[in-house]
Amino acid sequence: MSGRGPAWGGAMNHEKASDFRGTLGRMVQRLLFHRRLVQAIGLLGLVATALSVVGPRILGHATDIVFSGYLSDQFPAGADKAEVVAGLEAQGDDRMADLVRGTDLRPGEGIDFTSLAWVLAGALVLYVVASVFMWWQGRLTTVVVQRTVAGLRGEVEDTLNRLPLASVDAHERGELMSRTTNDIDNIAQSLQQTISQLLTSVLTVVGTLAMMLWISPLLALVAVLTVPVAVVLTRAIMKRSQPQFVAQWAATGALNGHIEEVFTGHEIVKVYGRQQQAREEFDSRNDALFGAAFKAQFISGVIAPVMMFVSNLNYVLVAVIGAFRVASGTLSIGEVQAFIQYSRQFTQPLTQVASMINLLQSGMASAERVLALLDEPHEAPDAPDAPFPDPLRGRVVFEDVSFSYGDDPLIEHLDLVAEPGQTVAIVGPTGAGKTTLTNLLLRFYDLDGGRITLDDVDVAAMERARLREAFGVVLQDAWLFQGSIRDNISYGAHRATEEQVQAAAEAAYVDHFVRTLPAGYDTVIEDEGGGVSAGQRQLLTIARAFLADPAILVLDEATSSVDTRTEALVQKAMEQLRAGRTSFVIAHRLSTIRDADHIVVMESGRIVEQGTHDSLVGAGGPYERLYAAQFAGTPL
Repeated sequence: MSGRGPAWGGAMNHEKASDFRGTLGRMVQRLLFHRRLVQAIGLLGLVATALSVVGPRILGHATDIVFSGYLSDQFPAGADKAEVVAGLEAQGDDRMADLVRGTDLRPGEGIDFTSLAWVLAGALVLYVVASVFMWWQGRLTTVVVQRTVAGLRGEVEDTLNRLPLASVDAHERGELMSRTTNDIDNIAQSLQQTISQLLTSVLTVVGTLAMMLWISPLLALVAVLTVPVAVVLTRAIMKRSQPQFVAQWAATGALNGHIEEVFTGHEIVKVYGRQQQAREEFDSRNDALFGAAFKAQFISGVIAPVMMFVSNLNYVLVAVIGAFRVASGTLSIGEVQAFIQYSRQFTQPLTQVASMINLLQSGMASAERVLALLDEPHEAPDAPDAPFPDPLRGRVVFEDVSFSYGDDPLIEHLDLVAEPGQTVAIVGPTGAGKTTLTNLLLRFYDLDGGRITLDDVDVAAMERARLREAFGVVLQDAWLFQGSIRDNISYGAHRATEEQVQAAAEAAYVDHFVRTLPAGYDTVIEDEGGGVSAGQRQLLTIARAFLADPAILVLDEATSSVDTRTEALVQKAMEQLRAGRTSFVIAHRLSTIRDADHIVVMESGRIVEQGTHDSLVGAGGPYERLYAAQFAGTPL
């Protein structure tokens, strides 16, 4: 189409600097839309974590039972604990005396297997109940994440429907598709794998810290001293890896844009022998994606080994100091065993969180791209009491209309009147602004100056959906969706009967072709009209316009893809379709607009000539030169 503005393959907007905290905050707000489920997840996680945290303390008690029973066998029955300790001190074995003092010694009784069984059974029940609560937490987390992501997809769809055409034109089609598919899928995966784990990790850290303080404040202090080291190292690594994740998903969008462009136009690529150049461009964008992804994963991957080192350092310190505390009788072996488990439980969540940082950063980089799309300026909302002419006669007036794509003026101070039922043909060289006129009439773009009225009502004040319902449009690029021929024809008239669909097809001279197909009107057309010729696609879109029965027609090179014989038949049908309707016909083939009531010749966004075919053909102006070039071979 002429005057279309930036193409889909134009330059992609580069991503702004990453805002990890802001993006994370906005995603948390979206999760909180399901507040009751989130509260249930938190409660289940709290109970499951509390039960899991108590477990090591109970197992430590089991260890004390075994160790005390073992020591009890080493001393004769009849003596009590105080006598055994006094005897050891009398023998000069103070270390053994301290060790016995810290146990529940019952000389001669051995291991109390009944108490041991009850303790172990209690621990087993505890862990089973905790597992059930964690299972329910995981299930509810899945519900919340999937509902959140489904809502996000719906918002993206709504945003795309409400974005001005100029905003859509500013992005590559494949890059937009990447945001609406790959990025949203990545968000879902990141949230699914991190939400419950992060919650459980935080609760586990708090619970284990409380238990460690209960058992031994000194050992708890030793364990906590390693946390600041881990936090400082993790933050330093995150600052370097987050920009790489943003670059990774921006490169993914760029690569998808190139792939979509090449596969859509693969015939043209092959005809002009551009396979090598296309491959080089693919390699360049693929290398950029590889570099960004490698840096993101490598830098963030350093966090896990760093945290493991800190965890092992913590383990060694606790084990050494704990051994001295047992030897002095300050702590029992079971308490030290429990504390070592708690120290692992304390550092393990930190390690798990660190290992999930790269996943979370990747998800927030995708979320930032999706939220940026949602933040694009939408079309101004229609007024609730928007006027609309009733009845609709179809008088269209362009009054001193000016429009530009960015800083490039295209139409300046244009005036045009189309009376009701009149056919206005618009001709001129490519880029003259012909198609832009109809885009302005349909409110796909906003005017820079002037106004357009429909039956004396400014179209800028009308409700967009109602305005566009009054138009039937047949474009040069015939668009069909994957579905049956019947569904494609009835796209603008969902309640049309079978008889009405067939009548529209007959009027567009496509009924015979459809009936030759094995499934007739139930034949499924492949994506973007594959499986039918360009001319047949065009005829189907014309049949769609017939069925919609609009008040105003816009025909943008509507017969450009049909042969001469079919064009003659379609022209007759068009005459019937245009009867009593205001019609705008954009054409390069002047044979299709000879009978137009009014012909407008445009050059560089201005009307340079207008009149009927007979008056213009002998006027010696641009129209006559165009006519001579087509029918007499005279150069322009």
